[in-house]
Amino acid sequence: MRKLFNDILVMEQVNGVMLISFEGQFIFKEFLSSIAESVDLENPSWWSCIIDSLSGIKEAEMVFTNKRLYIRKTNIGYLMILMGIFAPIAMMRLNCDMLIPALNQAKANKGLKRLFKKKT
Repeated sequence: MRKLFNDILVMEQVNGVMLISFEGQFIFKEFLSSIAESVDLENPSWWSCIIDSLSGIKEAEMVFTNKRLYIRKTNIGYLMILMGIFAPIAMMRLNCDMLIPALNQAKANKGLKRLFKKKT
């Protein structure tokens, strides 16, 4: 699974990637920094509020004091990328433009459960 997101995860100033279903369940998440430890990511009510507020939005960018959150709607949920304030947003959009059709094709061909199996 990480292979699909590798181009994004290796970009400069990317801190993590989450793919969240429309129901608020994590399909994929990986963080390259300790930011995930300071936030209760597993709380489903927290995510359902975010998902509800994103309805109708295809793309969003939120800028905070020292972080940026880039959100893209896909056919399977929302792709959320946490990055530094100076991350190259044009390159991020380009990578997402290439990733989203691959996610949609994987869903259509194999189903997502096969694609996102954890290796033991």
